[in-house]
Amino acid sequence: MQYKRSSALFAEAKKYIPGGVNSPVRAFKAVGGDPIFVSHAKGAYLFDEDGNRLIDYIASWGPLILGHAYEPVIEAVTEKAKKGTSFGMPTAIETELAKLAVSMVPNIDKIRFVNSGTEACMSAIRLARGFTAKDKIIKFAGCYHGHADAFLIQAGSGAVTFGSPNSPGVTQGTAKDTLLADYNDLGSVEKLVEANKGEIAAVIIEPVAGNMGCIIPEKEFIEGLRKLCTAEGILLVFDEVMTGFRLSRGGAQETLGIDADIVTFGKVIGGGLPVGAFAARSEIMAYLAPEGPVYQAGTLSGNPLAMSAGYAMLHSLNSKPEIFESLAEKTHYLHQGFDRVLTAAGIPYQVNRFGSMISVHFTAEPVKDFKSAAKGNNDTFKRYFHGMLEQGIYLPPSAFESYFLNDALSYQDLDETIAALEKVCPLLT
Repeated sequence: MQYKRSSALFAEAKKYIPGGVNSPVRAFKAVGGDPIFVSHAKGAYLFDEDGNRLIDYIASWGPLILGHAYEPVIEAVTEKAKKGTSFGMPTAIETELAKLAVSMVPNIDKIRFVNSGTEACMSAIRLARGFTAKDKIIKFAGCYHGHADAFLIQAGSGAVTFGSPNSPGVTQGTAKDTLLADYNDLGSVEKLVEANKGEIAAVIIEPVAGNMGCIIPEKEFIEGLRKLCTAEGILLVFDEVMTGFRLSRGGAQETLGIDADIVTFGKVIGGGLPVGAFAARSEIMAYLAPEGPVYQAGTLSGNPLAMSAGYAMLHSLNSKPEIFESLAEKTHYLHQGFDRVLTAAGIPYQVNRFGSMISVHFTAEPVKDFKSAAKGNNDTFKRYFHGMLEQGIYLPPSAFESYFLNDALSYQDLDETIAALEKVCPLLT
């Protein structure tokens, strides 16, 4: 394939935009080469500026469950835009979307809309601290909750040490209130809780991780986490920016059978437009301004275009719950095909799958946390990524990202993807 136009656009972008991109993973630093610039998309396909058609496995990092340019969403946004794009005042569609979301998700009574997943997680932590009157939080190595200061923390020297900033601009003062635990290791959480008795406001987690590849929570871990938080008066925050309305109508809470105290959303709830949200039971949300003392605001929160897109998307998912089964079946089919091809080629690998999330790790060891995910052969992944791209398959340009299937993918598309892997395998040995 030729990518001359994309390469030229990237060179031009770097003159005016830091790194040439507005979000780092887009720059292809993890895989090498120049990023692909998209011209347009429809259904399961991306069309780049060089005219190449690519089968898409990122779906705008999750929200496009029903494919690109899904007609009900496009119609909703178009009609709403004719009436104005932003008012900074209440609109009826905000309440309609809130009512629908609350009816779909278990264990929430009220929801507040914001503009991104980062903002949702940042606000959820502030609310948890305000509600509990405690300062510290626990997060998990390898889980990503946006780029707010409190989340950009790397591990310290041991399980009970404070983390340290992993980005300039994040202060040591911020870092001391963020504690790092290991995913799927309940003991690491218990040690932190014991060492910081009565000081922890919240534990925040991706209930099914998507930022170290797809990592599935072990039953004993996720159930034990809920029991521990309840016993210690700690709020359990589920970051469902990826999993919310993707795994099922009620997201990971419904799928795993675990109630969180606060849930954050993004992506899907705006039908692909910039949006985020956080939700909880009434007694927690009552602490939020203007009803309570915890302040949070945003001029574009509840933007009518995003609310209209989100309502159209959630309405489709709510009225056709068979979509979740269809997505899971397609993901299972892809998993089986990858198993068959990689096993026959004798390539060490792991495929992790949960619902319509899936990832490939080039390692012989099971991948259940950040440490095991990091053992994957990154050189093999780079060859895999570029080989698949050459065959017209667009995968996440990082070994540490989940793939997200959309229901516009046909079985012919899946077969084409599996056939592409067969052609690429000789490059991986």
